[in-house]
Amino acid sequence: MASANGQTWENWDMSGQSWESWDMSGQKLKTLSQIPQVHVHLCTSVDLQRNKLKRAIGISKFTNLTELNLSRNKIVEFSEEMRHLHKLEILYLNQNNIRSIAEGIFPDLKNLKFLKLSNNRLAKLPSDISKCTSIIYLELSKNYLQDIQPLVGLPKLKEVLVEKNQLCELPSQLFEKDTCKLTVFEARGNPLRCPPEEVCAGGVLDIQSYFLQMKENPNEHSAWTVKTIFLGSSMAGKSTLCRSLREGKPVAVATKDRTVGIEISQLYTQGVRFLLWDFAGHEEYYLTHHVFITQRALVILAIDLSSVADSHSFKDQVWFWINNIQLRVPDAAVMLVGTHCDQCRDQDEVMEKKKDIDQKVNSMLENRRMVLEQQKKNLEENKDPSLYMDQVDELDCLLDYNLKVLHLITLDCTRTEEIGKFRSHILDCIQTQNQFLCSETILPKSYEEVEQAIHKLIALEEIPQHGIVLLEELGDLIQNHVTQSREFLQSTLCVLLRYLHRIGVIIWYEDINVLSDRVFIHPSFLISMFKTIVRHDLLQQLEGVSRHLLVQEGVLMKQKFTWLDDLKCRATVHNAAVRILLRRELKKLVDDDDDLVREVVGTKQEEGIVLTLLQYFEVCLPTLIRSPINPEAPEFIPGKKKWESASEAKRDPDGACLFPMYVKDNLIVCQKWGQDKQDDVAVHVYFLPEIPHGFFHRVIIKTCSLYLTHWVGRDHCLLCCGNRLALVRLRNKDGDSFIEIRCRRPEKNQEFRQLWDLILAVMSKLFVLSRQWPGLTLQVHTPCPERDCPHYFTWRDCQELTNINFYNLVKEDKLVCQGGHTRRTELLFPKAADL
Repeated sequence: MASANGQTWENWDMSGQSWESWDMSGQKLKTLSQIPQVHVHLCTSVDLQRNKLKRAIGISKFTNLTELNLSRNKIVEFSEEMRHLHKLEILYLNQNNIRSIAEGIFPDLKNLKFLKLSNNRLAKLPSDISKCTSIIYLELSKNYLQDIQPLVGLPKLKEVLVEKNQLCELPSQLFEKDTCKLTVFEARGNPLRCPPEEVCAGGVLDIQSYFLQMKENPNEHSAWTVKTIFLGSSMAGKSTLCRSLREGKPVAVATKDRTVGIEISQLYTQGVRFLLWDFAGHEEYYLTHHVFITQRALVILAIDLSSVADSHSFKDQVWFWINNIQLRVPDAAVMLVGTHCDQCRDQDEVMEKKKDIDQKVNSMLENRRMVLEQQKKNLEENKDPSLYMDQVDELDCLLDYNLKVLHLITLDCTRTEEIGKFRSHILDCIQTQNQFLCSETILPKSYEEVEQAIHKLIALEEIPQHGIVLLEELGDLIQNHVTQSREFLQSTLCVLLRYLHRIGVIIWYEDINVLSDRVFIHPSFLISMFKTIVRHDLLQQLEGVSRHLLVQEGVLMKQKFTWLDDLKCRATVHNAAVRILLRRELKKLVDDDDDLVREVVGTKQEEGIVLTLLQYFEVCLPTLIRSPINPEAPEFIPGKKKWESASEAKRDPDGACLFPMYVKDNLIVCQKWGQDKQDDVAVHVYFLPEIPHGFFHRVIIKTCSLYLTHWVGRDHCLLCCGNRLALVRLRNKDGDSFIEIRCRRPEKNQEFRQLWDLILAVMSKLFVLSRQWPGLTLQVHTPCPERDCPHYFTWRDCQELTNINFYNLVKEDKLVCQGGHTRRTELLFPKAADL
């Protein structure tokens, strides 16, 4: 009998394998009849992933199977033969095309503990899955499920993943404390209303608390809360639009009053609460936007129609924003609003521009989809497509996203009736686009009562003007304005605060140890502090620091000149300068409060809240004090021991921070690196559909935190590890943007391992960072080193870069590009032979 790749199974090489465990992954099998039929009764583990199987006919012959991997095939049905695998404990069926599962299968799988069915097309679960009583782990993400009620009654279930389905409600019985053994429950990416996604994000305990409160404080009425984000270029009219919408009448915004950073406000109208977030349009502020832009938001994109005249202005004012929204929140609804209509020549010009913008947006969205589909097709047509199935799945995910861009509406913000129509249009949008906004939620009365108590505390001025309150103190203040008992409030306050944090009413950084005991009741105050440092005119702000302020900080005027020079030449901002600017801003906002100043601004001995958060969000990188070399330190081996990063070294609170956004050129990096050499080892990481704005700044922060010695440019970064350098730079060739990682070729063969360790460390940071943009996928190429050769070597799926087995990526000693050039493998890929 012939196998899929031409060899006969009678002569099939079983070296390195036993009859108990078979690995037949990536063999292009189309049916199970192509596998050897001898000794199947002895087999306990079979790996059939990355084949072309559509059905599992014949699987029942493997009667002693305990583990079966059928993932990454083309299976369309959950075979009824599975019921005969009575000893089966682990089953992988993810990344197939399964649409349904027949009744009567799961009751016979009495030993099944682990089941992975993610990335299929399941619309419902069989009602008798609850009779498969041994299941502990169940993954159902990326299907089309609308109900998971059949899971109720599984007595040993501990981990459930149902992300990216179509769930609106969860069964409360699944989380009953008396029977629930769940420790992990993930449900992101569902249009949940009961409980809301913001509650589910807190995990099992928060969900249980929610249902308990729903039982004790039932609420039959749903609440509508819509996070509304105003984006657009500088001076596009975002603030005018936001404030006019809030007031219900025209509100003129002077140039001096335009948004710096982010402004937050609320609007209640016709039973809907709008959380209005007005983002500044200057480029320097974009780096902090990602912190606050969340999924399931209504994005209002302001477009100055009077200045949209050609394709260049369209790209800057319209497509730049839509593209970055799509990368960050690919399931959002975007409302295009044309502003400054009164400055256009006439109504005909307004309507002509409206039509042109709508057509261009639709065309570019369609073109983006076509590019992704073509890229998927290219991967599927590779010589061995099974090696690229993860990348194909990622492209499928991008194609499944559905950014909803509504047709542009024109608006004259100088007319009251236009503002009224704008409000009505938004309310209509909420009704019709609710699947995108997930704006309707059902909340226990206790949630509403606690939030109302916070607003009451603000109105009564029991909350400080700056809004920073200790967690324990806030609980005591709320207790005076709610009906719940102290014990009840103590047990549920954290759950309620997590929910309010996720919808943007308050800010609580529970996962930052030094800030976890504080709650920021006024997010706008914190943002005001951010924008004091992250702003387009920071240099002018430093130049304006008076001698009196310098004296208060205990510094000399000549030090101020050093600050200015370091900002202009090195993009570093001294911590002392930060403290002066923050202290000056604080005095405008609140009365004198020495404790508050120390807490927010910091001291020479300790960083304040603002610098802590800017570093946490990877906006800046602190200077570090080198620790003495420890001669007894163990050798670092990738995948074996924890590698202490530079970020774990001692920081200097009175030092400075590097802000990559302020770097103007690549001069210092180019000087240190010199010229590229033909025999350099290089890897190109491509980002589809393109690299997000501000992404490379974050790359600089992440990679420089690994290595104490580094040099930074605007779109270059040079890292030093021992005596080896790695150049990381943003490049564009033939319209394709990519990040290049480049190292000098080692002189000795045994040094290739260290070279690839360095490259893989940088790549792992790129992969981790890319996950923060759900609308993004990566592909990795090694260019052919031959001069002027346009060909390249494509990397197979490589999600686990920290795994030492990654050096088995390619086993051949030499590889040949499509142009016929032969190179040693270690010049192109990590190679196992160098271990």
